[in-house]
Amino acid sequence: MSFRPPTHTPYDGSSKLFTIGLKPLSLDRWIEVDEYLLPYLAEKRRLYTEIPDKVFVEEQATRDAQREVLDLLGAHLAANFPETHRRTDNAIEVIDGIDNLEGSGTSASFSDAPLMRRDESGWRLAAGSLCFPSSWSLIEKFGKPLQQIHAPVPGFGPGTRPADLINRMFDGLQGQAVERYNWSIQAGDALYHPLSNIERIDRASNRPSRFPDGDIDAHAFIRVERQTLRKLPVSGDILFTIRIHLDPLALLERHRDRAALAASFAEQLLALDEAQLDYKGMTADRDRLVERLGALALS
Repeated sequence: MSFRPPTHTPYDGSSKLFTIGLKPLSLDRWIEVDEYLLPYLAEKRRLYTEIPDKVFVEEQATRDAQREVLDLLGAHLAANFPETHRRTDNAIEVIDGIDNLEGSGTSASFSDAPLMRRDESGWRLAAGSLCFPSSWSLIEKFGKPLQQIHAPVPGFGPGTRPADLINRMFDGLQGQAVERYNWSIQAGDALYHPLSNIERIDRASNRPSRFPDGDIDAHAFIRVERQTLRKLPVSGDILFTIRIHLDPLALLERHRDRAALAASFAEQLLALDEAQLDYKGMTADRDRLVERLGALALS
């Protein structure tokens, strides 16, 4: 996989970790398409072939809502990206690719797409395609309401103010779309990332680490999630899309704003408390990451 300058840099301070951070989104910017389209779709296709039960779940009663998603995606992609997508009678077709998807339509774009439905328990995960999870399991979250889905997140568990606020935001979402960003650090460039990286003993420091032999530049990748929420006009369900961007940490060294980005990145890592570091899987490596970012900020 080749790399170019990062598309999104929410670690510049614009999207701080462990905040809700929803912002209005123009519908013409709903789904992103770029040069990674075909390799990402190829990876989705592989996962659907090898582990279909782990990347797709559904309640049978959501089939009409899935068709609604397909129709919305088909119209959006054909209108905004006619050079890569076209709408057929029953599917979204990727031009010069082999994807011709019926059903939910989620594999015809980059984004994963959990579908949320309201009942007496709140907004629950009723269906979804999730090929590129960021350290969580679609199967474990399936059928659960938001407050249980977010239970492991420090400060967002049942009964907390952020959990209540998220439910109210979901209730208040109408025809508009909103977006937010989340980000983390992982070892390697795996898109399918259901578990935190296993730590190994670093020979130089004799401490557990994701990055063997202290070579952070060779192994550390910034994982950025661009998330959108959109209420479906017919079913009233909410579609939650997730687009993953993976950038090598070393790429920051060639960024024109590397000093400011690295300084902000380090500042936010230093602001995380123990529970937040544990949740992000950065407890053992935070100091070394901050040290490397500090060197970039001074370069």
